[in-house]
Amino acid sequence: MTNIRPFKAIRPVRSKAHLVASRAVSTYKHTILEAKLESNPFSFIHIIHPEFFENDDTRTSPNTVERFLKVKDKYEEFTEKGILIQDEEEAFYVYKQSTPHHSYLGVIGGASVQEYKDNKIKKHEATLASREEMFTNYLDVVGFNAEPVLLSHKKSEVLDEILARVTIKRPEYEFATTDEMTHEVWITTPEEVKEIQAAYAGIDYCYIADGHHRSASSVRLHDLIAARGNYDNTKNYNSFLSFFIDEERLNIMPFNRLCKSLNGHSKEDILTLVDNHFEVKELERPIEPEQLHDIHMFVDRSWYRLRLKAEKHSKLDAVSSIDAEILTRYILSPILGIHDLTTDENISFQSGEDGILAIEHSVNSGVNEVGFLLYPVTMEQLKAVADENAIMPPKSTYIEPKMRSGLTIYKIDE
Repeated sequence: MTNIRPFKAIRPVRSKAHLVASRAVSTYKHTILEAKLESNPFSFIHIIHPEFFENDDTRTSPNTVERFLKVKDKYEEFTEKGILIQDEEEAFYVYKQSTPHHSYLGVIGGASVQEYKDNKIKKHEATLASREEMFTNYLDVVGFNAEPVLLSHKKSEVLDEILARVTIKRPEYEFATTDEMTHEVWITTPEEVKEIQAAYAGIDYCYIADGHHRSASSVRLHDLIAARGNYDNTKNYNSFLSFFIDEERLNIMPFNRLCKSLNGHSKEDILTLVDNHFEVKELERPIEPEQLHDIHMFVDRSWYRLRLKAEKHSKLDAVSSIDAEILTRYILSPILGIHDLTTDENISFQSGEDGILAIEHSVNSGVNEVGFLLYPVTMEQLKAVADENAIMPPKSTYIEPKMRSGLTIYKIDE
């Protein structure tokens, strides 16, 4: 069973929700970020980036206690001004994000630290101890979490029926953002809380789709608090802020690859070498790969379909069946000399949402010599890797929805 914890969210007043909610700071260009902060005094970015306009040491030392204290001070300023309020009753928060092409619906609540430790919340990505430690210190100082981990789970018709009833009602928040998204949030009643918890009791496992460092850091904070000797098993730190979503509602896109050089090879050399492992066909027009183990290569203004030869399929385990790993194993490493995707300067990554034109533009402009389009990882593949306690290849998936910060803030020591 999956334990999901209701909580008393700290959240924007209804009239300012659209002004407070923000994307992750890293997704904004510096000029846009500066414009947003100058024009919108209610943006949550003011809280998580409080030193933006200041000329002091915290701008060059972003992961210090001094900077984290400024974040906390700014958060408290928002609550004192009444921009943020806290609900009086514990609830779940049903969140819907709609784009021109997709709609995402799920439940914001607390995910169990113990279930994470018991591997009932499964992982597919390695984490860096330094990042875990930094974010643990951040959470410990500021005392809240504002960006949910994305957890997927099997489809539940019982849960779907509950969500259908909840979303018939008027949402607490309903607003659109300039990236053509509509955001809606419903606050559940005590009876709906019980129903949702009962529905999740029938779900055995969850899978982290996005947020491995955030979840690992929350678990580390739980253990840190327990080690201090003032542990309380009723506190919010026994769970971590998460958005629970049916795996069928996720949108999984690839990270495509771009390489600056052909490692001294000509296009003809490359085509000859890849023929050892792939069936090669020149394409009349650029299209996305149509099936697993199809890789589309753009080089010298021509597109080629590279289809992994059938005899190679039987040798694939959960990780080696991922097309990103197939590309590395048979092309990037032996032919292009790229052995470490995390450090090699010859390779860069482009999210699948950027599409074919971005690959063509980069190669035709001379910035890169070759680009590779990948077929998206399937949910079955991702789960197979997690079930084997294995690790996905670097930059294998770009998963939506991407959550907004500041809509439902989770107070940790409560």
